Amino acid sequence: MTYFAKVQPSQGNTIFVVTEVIRADQEFIDTQTGQWILTDYNTYGNVHYAPSPPAEPMTPDGGTPVRANYAGIGYTYDTNYTIGAYVGVFYAPQPYPSWILNTSTFLWEAPVPYPTDGEAYVWNEAIQSWVLFAG
Repeated sequence: MTYFAKVQPSQGNTIFVVTEVIRADQEFIDTQTGQWILTDYNTYGNVHYAPSPPAEPMTPDGGTPVRANYAGIGYTYDTNYTIGAYVGVFYAPQPYPSWILNTSTFLWEAPVPYPTDGEAYVWNEAIQSWVLFAG
């Protein structure tokens, strides 16, 4: 079994929104209405990872990434990009207006890099900066 994302048009003929993600056989998908797109649970940031238990870190395995990221409800499916044999990519909703989509990883990046001092930070959009987490 593999994973599929159901998509609905959002902006013209090239941008879609993910409305459902299921695990199914291709034969089942072939009987469904709507547009269903293959997605891969082990793809994140345009890298394919080996399946691992929840407590284990993700390990790149050299496999072929499928559409840049595993789809999620509310994600964008954008057919303006082609990676390898796969037309279209999945990416999460933009978390803040100032964040920029990295078109190599298809992950959103803050305009200021996350601090590397070992402390925990949260993004403050009003000042467009990372601020120390006080929680």
